[in-house]
Amino acid sequence: MSGPIVSVRDLRKSYGAIEALAGVSFDVARGEIFALLGPNGAGKTTTVEILEGLRTADAGSAVVAGIDVRRDPSGVKERIGVQLQSSAFPENFLAREIVQLFGVFYGRRVDAMELLRSVGLEEKAGQRSEKLSGGQRQRLSIAVAMVNEPQVLFLDEPTTGLDPQARRNLWDLVRGIRARGTTVLLTTHYMDEAEALCDRVAIVDRGRVVALDAPRALVDGLLARGFTKTVVQQQADLEDVFLDLTGHALRDD
Repeated sequence: MSGPIVSVRDLRKSYGAIEALAGVSFDVARGEIFALLGPNGAGKTTTVEILEGLRTADAGSAVVAGIDVRRDPSGVKERIGVQLQSSAFPENFLAREIVQLFGVFYGRRVDAMELLRSVGLEEKAGQRSEKLSGGQRQRLSIAVAMVNEPQVLFLDEPTTGLDPQARRNLWDLVRGIRARGTTVLLTTHYMDEAEALCDRVAIVDRGRVVALDAPRALVDGLLARGFTKTVVQQQADLEDVFLDLTGHALRDD
């Protein structure tokens, strides 16, 4: 199929007197890593929830993987995967059992070990989910979100609260998911994360998209308008020092 895999046109949503979305429009190309950026209350969460079929827009249209979200929210849910910032898994279930359980929810027979292997959790398959570290739980959330082989994977601030090793590892995981043909749409408050991962970003403020382009193009545009910093940016930062001294390998125990 040609054309964008996500197409949003003039999306509007109000909660009483509060206008959360005031005409949001953007497209996401197939195989793209795309981010919605913006301050708290900008409208990112409302937009994503509408795309996921969890909330109904007041006006406008949203098409995800060829499905009109307003007309067929259940059809959209069959074609997407969703990783939440904080996932609540049932207690006393082993990691592999949780993957199998979500397979049942989707009516699919899944290879739990293969999915866990794909997110680097094969060795934790027999561990209860509540005993996993924060980074491991995020990776388990992504494994669960991939159960139905989604065309679009939604990630909600996937690296919040993770240490630098786990954060960089999750970046590699997202790149690997895209390499297998899945489109990724994420939200994040980390600008370095968006710059490192994303093909394009949409910056949302007060319910509107105020900028949309590749991260480098947005930076170059700012510089072309005469922007300068009083302190010249270094080629390395403290996180690079931390990783150089402690290594890039995950420490999951």
